Amino acid sequence: MEIFTLLETLEDLLEGSRNLPFTSKAIVNKEEMLDLIKEIRIKMPDELKQAKWIKEERQRILVEAQKEAEGVVKEAENRIIAMIDEHEITRKAYDQKAEIIETANEMSREISKGTKEYADTLLENTEKVLNDTLGKLETNINEALKLMEISLEDTIKTIQTSRKELK
Repeated sequence: MEIFTLLETLEDLLEGSRNLPFTSKAIVNKEEMLDLIKEIRIKMPDELKQAKWIKEERQRILVEAQKEAEGVVKEAENRIIAMIDEHEITRKAYDQKAEIIETANEMSREISKGTKEYADTLLENTEKVLNDTLGKLETNINEALKLMEISLEDTIKTIQTSRKELK
């Protein structure tokens, strides 16, 4: 995956940077670091882009389902108004209206439930990918910091040895 190559480049940039004397801090090229971070963002897994799309799509589906439910309800009301003059037909219309409204509400609930489950599954997968990536990034950064610490400790020992030789 290209993102790991970019992370290695970032790690190399940190390892190749000059250290500030007597500290664990390093001087890095800000522009290079920002370019690498920008590139990492571009190369992030498609699951992140999909999660955003899913969120927008979920909202669109809910609005569409609501409109469809309202359309079904209005259609039922219009049917009832047309049948109001006849008593038997009116009774049947009220029954049918309740059934249509219940069906529309049930469809709306099921669409909403399915959309939420789908979005949750995709978001869960995205979360796993991000957690894995973060764990690997933390491991790489920790390894880089340990290497820098060892290098600094060696430098300090060399300085101490040189000072002892001077005395």
